[in-house]
Amino acid sequence: MKRLWLALILLLAVFQANALSLALDSIREWGKFPNFCVDVYRWGDRFFNTYDSAYVVGTGHKFNLKLRTESWVDYYNFDLPNDMRMRMLSDPSTSTGFWLTYLAVSVGYDMNVSKYLGFTSGARKRFTFGFNCSLFAVDYYSVSNDVGTHISKFGPHGNTTNPKIDFNGINNNSWGLNFYYFFNHKKYSQAAAFNFSKIQKRSQGSLYAGFSFWRQKFIFDFSSLPDYMKDALPATWPDYTYRASNNNYALKVGYGYNWVFAPKWILGVSESPLLGIQTGWIDFPDKKKTSFAFYNNFRLSVVWNNKQWFAGAQCDVNIGLLYDKEYTFTNSIVTGTVSVGYRFNIW
Repeated sequence: MKRLWLALILLLAVFQANALSLALDSIREWGKFPNFCVDVYRWGDRFFNTYDSAYVVGTGHKFNLKLRTESWVDYYNFDLPNDMRMRMLSDPSTSTGFWLTYLAVSVGYDMNVSKYLGFTSGARKRFTFGFNCSLFAVDYYSVSNDVGTHISKFGPHGNTTNPKIDFNGINNNSWGLNFYYFFNHKKYSQAAAFNFSKIQKRSQGSLYAGFSFWRQKFIFDFSSLPDYMKDALPATWPDYTYRASNNNYALKVGYGYNWVFAPKWILGVSESPLLGIQTGWIDFPDKKKTSFAFYNNFRLSVVWNNKQWFAGAQCDVNIGLLYDKEYTFTNSIVTGTVSVGYRFNIW
C-alpha cells in the first residue's frame, strides 16, 4: 500500500508540473502535426461522445480517484438423469483497491482480501476491460476457477439434501468479447449508471444490439465423491468426470434504462440475452458438434453524484447454459461492487 500511495503522489506531481504544456490549446502551439492531432481528437470526441444536454452531461472533470471493493461467487447447477439435482456454490472472492482514472484510461491496484476475511485460502482469477462512449461499448473479460467450490444441494427434485461437501476437482476457465451499439445514444448513457463518467439528468432508456464471442473450458472431476453421488452421475462421463470445451458466436440484444428517481440519484438497469451458435464437444473431444448457444447478462446499479463526489453499488449476474440429451449444466457468476470516489482536474 505504501508503494501504491507513493506512485499516486508521484503521478499527480508529474501531472501538476506539466499542467500548462499538456493542455490541448498549448499542444496546438507545438507545430502542425500536434495541431492536427488535437483537431482529430476533438472531432472524435464530438462524434463518439455527443449527447443531448437536456438528458446527459459530462462530469466537468477529467480525473477521478476511487476506492473500489468487489466480491463475486461462482454457481454451478447440474440437472442429472432420473430427475436428480446437484448444486455447487463457491466462497466469495473479494478484492479492494484504489483506481485513478483519466478520461477513458484507468490504472489501479486491487488486493485480494478474501483470505483475510476468512472466506477462502485461495483466489479465483478474473480480468475485465471495458470501453464505453455514447455510440457503442466494448467489453472483454476472462475468468478462471481451479481453487474449488462446495456441493450445497444434492438429490431428487423436490427432496434435495444439503451435504455441504468441499469439492476441489475443478478446473474451469473462460473469456469473452462483446461489442454493441446504442440506438438512443443521444439521450441514454450506460456510462452514467455503470462507469461514473457521465451524469444522467433525465430518465431515459435505449435498445442496444451487437455481437459476442466467448470461449469456455470446464472440468469437474467427481471421482472423489461418495459412491451414492457417483451412482447418480451420467454413465457417459468417463471416470466420473464432466468435460466440455466450446466456442460461441452470438447476437447480443438488450435494453438499458436509467431512472433518475431523485436529485443526484440514478437507478440503472440493463438486460441482454445472447443467442447464437456453439461449436465444440462435451465428454469426448473427438465428438465435436454444433448446437445453440445461450447466455444472459443482467446488470443493476445505484449511483449518487454530489458535485465532485460520487458513490455507487452495482450487481452483475451472468448465466450460461450447456445442454445435452441426458443432462443440463448451468454456470453463473454473480458480482457485487461498491465504489466511492472524487473527481478533479489538474489542467
